[in-house]
Amino acid sequence: MEYTFDEVAELLDEMAEEFPEVFFTDLNGGILLQEEAMPDPLFPEGEVYFMGEYIQDFLGNHINLYYGSFLASARNESWTEAVWQDELYTTLAHELTHHVEYLANAHGLDDKDEEELLALLEEYREEGE
Repeated sequence: MEYTFDEVAELLDEMAEEFPEVFFTDLNGGILLQEEAMPDPLFPEGEVYFMGEYIQDFLGNHINLYYGSFLASARNESWTEAVWQDELYTTLAHELTHHVEYLANAHGLDDKDEEELLALLEEYREEGE
């Protein structure tokens, strides 16, 4: 099952409306759906993708979500409609959590992300032996 770019954009808009307004404080760049895929360069090509990222830069704070990454993962793993929606919602919630933690000067999710990345890298290293 595959969603189009426009369908994903519409789903994300609906999902974003479910979050309290406080989550969007100082998210002045908003939530942007990008067409491209963002493969993780630490892993074999086409196996692991960045679904989204929270960005703070000279333009402000915004979230990028990568349609191409969702689509590639959906094709690799034969996602159902339910899996698509779960992945979209989970990624949106994850990136909004990064934003809220940034506002609170906290970094718990960053630490958890690093632990999960190290565990995944270890898993790939063991498979390659």
